Amino acid sequence: MEVVVQVEFTEFVVGRSHALLRFAYLLTGDRQLAEDLVQEALVRVHRRWSGIVGAEGPEPYVRKTMLRVYLSWRRRRSFAERPVAEIPERATADMTSRVAEADAMWSLLRTLNRAPRAVIVLRYYEDLPDAEIARLLGCAESTVRVHAFHALKKLRAVLANDRAAAPAPGGRP
Repeated sequence: MEVVVQVEFTEFVVGRSHALLRFAYLLTGDRQLAEDLVQEALVRVHRRWSGIVGAEGPEPYVRKTMLRVYLSWRRRRSFAERPVAEIPERATADMTSRVAEADAMWSLLRTLNRAPRAVIVLRYYEDLPDAEIARLLGCAESTVRVHAFHALKKLRAVLANDRAAAPAPGGRP
């Protein structure tokens, strides 16, 4: 029995690790933190693997575990900066705007607290309905809508402030 459980778990990890890592990256905005989040969630889930049942399989349970781990992590000042052994090479000219847009989006998402950020990621990146988000977060649908409302309001305000502070074309503010 133990061997069968181990094989099922291994097959799940191999087959779904890319999707889980993407989800974790959307939550954390950092590749290393995303890998840590996936690893920690899989360690927790592995202990209960034989007891995980559901019509959709184990993935909803794993994602909910990832959300709970993410939401429970204590805020650390070091999350925003990570030392690297080597300076990464510069992006090519054709990728510059795409990288700049992605960086701007991550900067915006980092301004949000954990729960509102999780709601935005689940709603707009994972395309989940409010009822499913509420189930995953363990809250009411109205709480999900309130988090989304305030998160979007904050993101719009940050964008408006950035646009107001940016110099006008031609170099004049």
